[in-house]
Amino acid sequence: MTTDYFSYARREPQLTAAGAVAAVGALTICGFFFFQYVVGLPPCPLCLEQRDAYYVCVPLALLLLLGINYGAAPKTIVAGFAVIAAFMLWNAGLGAYHAGIEWKFWPGPQDCSGPIDKFGSASEVLKHLGNISVVRCDQAAIRILGLSLAGWNVLVSLALVCAAAWGALASLARQKQSS
Repeated sequence: MTTDYFSYARREPQLTAAGAVAAVGALTICGFFFFQYVVGLPPCPLCLEQRDAYYVCVPLALLLLLGINYGAAPKTIVAGFAVIAAFMLWNAGLGAYHAGIEWKFWPGPQDCSGPIDKFGSASEVLKHLGNISVVRCDQAAIRILGLSLAGWNVLVSLALVCAAAWGALASLARQKQSS
């Protein structure tokens, strides 16, 4: 069974790469919704920002699957994989930044990790109550095998960068073969 998968991956690296990005990205989306809605861990502002790359890359990977199956221009396929790689590389950096904040390597943004000592007057407190973020970016809500969810996001994002790069290189190779 595994040899069948590997032989298919060698025959169709573009489809395999796009499928891997779509599947792993969709599972990651399910994972962060699970932790938010089932486990009850509300996301901090940086967690929410890290989700954006998945919201872009999963649909793009599905479009690449369609494009590959229906003969889209090779340059379009390469560009799609490059966009996925760029978004996920950015996301890996954002996840590393967030994990560093959690480990207290550097300070985080003031809106989610700054001091909570500047309340001002009572009228200012009442005015800002609607904007207060109670979820802090500098505290890991959970650690799994020593990594916070931000740390796991770095690993998943880097894996998706590799998958997208593999798809792009395979697309370039196919383009050269057909030329």
